[in-house]
Formats: sequence, C-alpha cells, structure tokens
Amino acid sequence: MKHLVCALALMLGAAQLQAAQPMADVIRTDFDIATRQYSDLLDAIKDKPGFPRTLDQGQVKLVGVRDWTSGFFPGTLWYLLEATGDQKWRAAAVRYTKEVERAKFDKSNHDVGFMLNSSFGNGLRLGADASYRDVLLAGATTLVTRFNPKVGSIQSWNVRADRDWTYPVIIDNMMNLELLMWAARASGDPYYREVAIAHADTSLRNHFRPDGSSFHVVDYDPADGKVRSKVTHQGYADGSAWARGQAWGLYGYTMMYREAKKPEYLQHAQKIAGFIMQHPRMPADKVPYWDFDAPDIPNAPRDSSAAAIMASALLELSDYVEPALGKRYVEFAEQQLRSLSSPQYLAHPGENGGFLLKHATGHKPANSEIDVPLNYGDYYFLEALLRYKAKLAKG
Repeated sequence: MKHLVCALALMLGAAQLQAAQPMADVIRTDFDIATRQYSDLLDAIKDKPGFPRTLDQGQVKLVGVRDWTSGFFPGTLWYLLEATGDQKWRAAAVRYTKEVERAKFDKSNHDVGFMLNSSFGNGLRLGADASYRDVLLAGATTLVTRFNPKVGSIQSWNVRADRDWTYPVIIDNMMNLELLMWAARASGDPYYREVAIAHADTSLRNHFRPDGSSFHVVDYDPADGKVRSKVTHQGYADGSAWARGQAWGLYGYTMMYREAKKPEYLQHAQKIAGFIMQHPRMPADKVPYWDFDAPDIPNAPRDSSAAAIMASALLELSDYVEPALGKRYVEFAEQQLRSLSSPQYLAHPGENGGFLLKHATGHKPANSEIDVPLNYGDYYFLEALLRYKAKLAKG
C-alpha cells in the first residue's frame, strides 16, 4: 500500500510539474521525444516493407499501402521535418511517401484523401517537387468516382454481404474532402469542390443529432438517395457518441469552413465543439473514453487519438470565432495537449515500440487495437503541437 501511495504521489507530482511548464517548453520536449522515438521506429523497420500502424503483442504491426492509415507515418515524418529542420526527416519522408503513391488509382478506397493528403499533401506544402501535385490530382480524380449525385455523398465502404448496407457513408469521410477542395484550386476544375460541398451538406442534414453528436454510419438507397438506416460500426451503440467520430466531425466541418467559407459549416463545428467540451462524461484530463456512452465508464478505455484530433481541430476553429470563444477553444485544446504530453499518455524514449501516444482505441466492438498506440494519433498530436507553436509565434 505504501509503495502504491508513493507511486501515485510521483505521478501527481510529474503531472503538476508538466502543467506548470510554459507550453513552448512542453512542445519542445514533446518534439525531442518524438525525434528519438521515430528514429528508433525507423531503425526497427528499415529492412521491412510496409508502414507502422500500431503494436500487436508488443511488436510493431506493419500494413500495406491499401490500409487507410498508410499515409500517416510519412505524414508524421514530414511534421518532424517541419518542427526540426533536420533534413534526415525529409529523406525518410520522401522514401515512405513514394510508397503511398499507388493509392492514387485505388477506386475501392474512400480514404484516398487520408492516405495522400497526409503524405503527398504535406510534402508538397514543405517544398517537395512538382510531381507530388500530379499524384494528389490523380488521387482526387479517383476519389470522386465514388460520388453518387442522387445520394449527394461519396460512398465510404463497399457493400458487404454481412451487412444490410447498400450505400454506407461514415462520418470519417468528412476528412477526405480536404483533398478535393485543394484539387479544385490546383486544377481550376470546380467539380472537385462541388462534390466536396455536396457531401458536406448531405452529412450535415443526415449524420447529426439535435445535440450536435453524430451517427457513425448512414446508409442510403443509391437509387433515390433516401436514408435507409443510421447505425454504428465502431461505436458502442447506434445511438451513442463514438469519441473519434465526434472528432472527425469537428475537424471536418472546421476544415470545410476554412475551404468553403459557408457560415453553416462554422456554426456546426461550434455545435460539435460544444457537445464535446461540455459533455458530462468528458474526463477531467480531457482525454475522452472511446465512446461517450460506453456502459463501463469510468473504467472504459480511453482514446488518446480522439483527443489529439480534437485538439488540432479546436486550435484551428479558434481562429474563426470571436476572441472570447476562441480563447476557450485554445484553453481546452491546451488541456488536452498537456495531458497527452504527460507520462500517463506520452511514451518515455525507448518504449511503446517507437510510437508516441499510449492508450488509444481503434475498434472496440471488434476487440481490435485497444489500449495501444495508433499512427494517426501520433500524426494529429504533432499537428496540434505545430498549430499551437504557430499561435505562440504570433503572440
């Protein structure tokens, strides 16, 4: 008992010290840990094909290019280049980004935006050669082949025999629209933008409840666009609020307001933010349980990846609202980042298989990727840190 009390006291002391640090110091320390961790991860996989996604029984799990998460590892390498200026990260990012290129022609996958924007999109933004632009445009052209104008949405998953779905659309798909908005500007072809806005408008009508929370899956009739069902796949129940789903919605409508400047997108992003920030089952450290309605709260698994996505989205959303509300968004995101930067969630150098964040949840109903690191959690964590750093630079 005495040892337990001492351990808890040490953890509390470390958390209090971390909370007292200026955010500039927290960010600097986080990136120092990130460079050490990802150096180890690169060494561990250098002779193996694929992209590190998570840990499976303590071993790094590698996935192929068709996995929806394939772009996040090279995307994280681009963020490390942006944060440090060390050209070794550029070389690694270029190598792994090249491996994602085949996704540009994959018409079976609605996550082309996730895969290419995080890798080739960041590379192009950080000075990669013009061939990255061609890859992104090809990917956008591939993505719009999954759009049905009668539904007004991009089909997420292909029809499966084990599900009574005919045209399933998931809230995650909002994240793929950024590639289309970029493509409309880069090519001068408005069709990409029209598809993205149609999808965002359709999701706005059908994916959300009056309190701002979202369903995970909405299934449509492809013949007439009517809604057949509103269900979940990765959440606790059809009517529950799956935490990462709420994060995707918040990020997606914040991004679409940036790109399209439609007031209803901004209003909706604020509504989602209110649902998340004011939820009575949001823990004190602001790292949500995997589902806000999980029946075993407070013993339910957390999802650090959802917290990282939320923090990044809130930091951007703060730029589009009046100052007092923007300050609240920044303060909430800061709480999340401080928690994720604490020893409870951030790996100590040399552990966690080289990944950064611990305690993420991938697919709880399938008993898959529970209480593990996830590559997209790391990606959005570093993105949020960079966004906070940019705010500090602006004073």
